[in-house]
Amino acid sequence: MRTVEGPDGASLLVRKTSGDSLLVADPETGEERYVARADVTELDGESALATAANAVPAATRRVLSAVHDDESLGLLLEIADRGPLPAVALLDDYDRCESDLHGLLTEFRAAGLVDEARVHGERGYDATTVARDGLEPLRSND
Repeated sequence: MRTVEGPDGASLLVRKTSGDSLLVADPETGEERYVARADVTELDGESALATAANAVPAATRRVLSAVHDDESLGLLLEIADRGPLPAVALLDDYDRCESDLHGLLTEFRAAGLVDEARVHGERGYDATTVARDGLEPLRSND
């Protein structure tokens, strides 16, 4: 599979080649259609798999890239739901050593998922809008 730029400038996945036309799919909607080869531009270096990932909202992809396991996902959810939280509360409430917690929070900050915040005069953390938006599709709708 490869990625092309469609007539409207959007990145499309090539599903099938047939003569002078291509069956392409919009990764965000899944819609498939035929386009003329002459109407698209090959995108060298753009991974088809990375293009396919556009089906997932950017904020959710950022969350998925930053969390490594259930505990790190749980920490981000707790900060999003209960935050802003003082750093000492995070240490007291969750079974993580200070260096592990600091490492996760640093990764979340680098990913733009949490910001430092002052909570009752103490250093703390709060989830960003990107984190909240990214977590929403991951929650159960049951």
